[in-house]
Amino acid sequence: MTGPDFPLRVEIALPEWIEEVVAGRTHHPGIESKMALAIQLAGENVEREIGGGPFGAAVFRSDTGQLVSVGVNSVIRLTNSVLHAEVVALMLAHERLGLHSFAAPGAPPLELATSCEPCAMCFGATLWSGVGKLICGATKDDAESLGFDEGPVGEASYHYARARGVEVIRSVLRSEAVAVLRRYQELGRPIY
Repeated sequence: MTGPDFPLRVEIALPEWIEEVVAGRTHHPGIESKMALAIQLAGENVEREIGGGPFGAAVFRSDTGQLVSVGVNSVIRLTNSVLHAEVVALMLAHERLGLHSFAAPGAPPLELATSCEPCAMCFGATLWSGVGKLICGATKDDAESLGFDEGPVGEASYHYARARGVEVIRSVLRSEAVAVLRRYQELGRPIY
C-alpha cells in the first residue's frame, strides 16, 4: 500500500535576500528600530519579489532587543493563504526556540513588530503565540484602503489583547509603513 494522495508536510522558506537584509542586525534596542526592520522587510519584499506582499514582521526578545526571527508575506510566492508575515515570523520563532508557547515557563519575553496592524488571522496567532508585546506600523484602514481584507479586528480586539496582558503599541513609523503599501499599489501588484 502506498501513502496518501496528499502532502504530509509543508516547507516554509524565506527568500534568500533575507540574510543580506538582517546580516549584522541582531540587536534592536527600541521600538522604532524594531519597526524600521519590519518596514524594511516589507519594502524589500515588494521590490525584490514579484509575488512578495507589502508586509513584514519580526520577533524580538523584549529584555535584550535580540532579533529572534523575521517574516515576510509569502502568500503568493509560496501559494499558501496563511503565510502572512506575522505568521511566518511567529512560526520561525517557535522553531528556533523550540517552544510551543512563548508564555511557557522559562520562555524569554518576546514581542512582535509588524509593518501593519494584523489581520484577523494574524491577530489570533499573535494572541495564542504568547508574545507579550505587539508593535504595529500602518493601520488596518491603511491596508483596507488598498483593498486588502483585514477581517474583524477592531478596538475591542486590542482591548481584549491588553486584558490578556499583551502590550499593544500602534502607528509606530506609520508614514514609512504606509509608503510601502502605496509602492505595492503603484506597481500594480495583486490584492488578496
